[in-house]
Amino acid sequence: MKLFSNTFTTLERGLNYASLNQKVISQNIANVDTPNYKAKEVGFKTVFNQTIHQLDAKRTNQRHLSFQSDSQHPAVKTKAAYQYNHNGNGVDLDQEMSEMATNQIYFNALTDRLNGKFNSLQSVVRGGK
Repeated sequence: MKLFSNTFTTLERGLNYASLNQKVISQNIANVDTPNYKAKEVGFKTVFNQTIHQLDAKRTNQRHLSFQSDSQHPAVKTKAAYQYNHNGNGVDLDQEMSEMATNQIYFNALTDRLNGKFNSLQSVVRGGK
């Protein structure tokens, strides 16, 4: 018997993704003046495929997409080779700040949902009181 549903695991993976994304964005912002530094990003597709892999789904037709994933960890990739500064730097500070704000909203939503799940469990343990 499973005590917890897969929701906790999914939320944990989402938090891990948001944390890694925050680190990568912070590195990009910290290197905004570093010559020839190219901005990096976390590959969302690998995280998505990893989550899809855990679904208990059956293919009923060969034309349907497979639920198998070949990647197990989020990949940090270099963004397209744009040059925003005269020194070869590829960091767009406005875009990075926007992505950081979006990531913060995503992280807050996940923590709120996780908090709600734990509050529900606490209510069950206390007998609904």
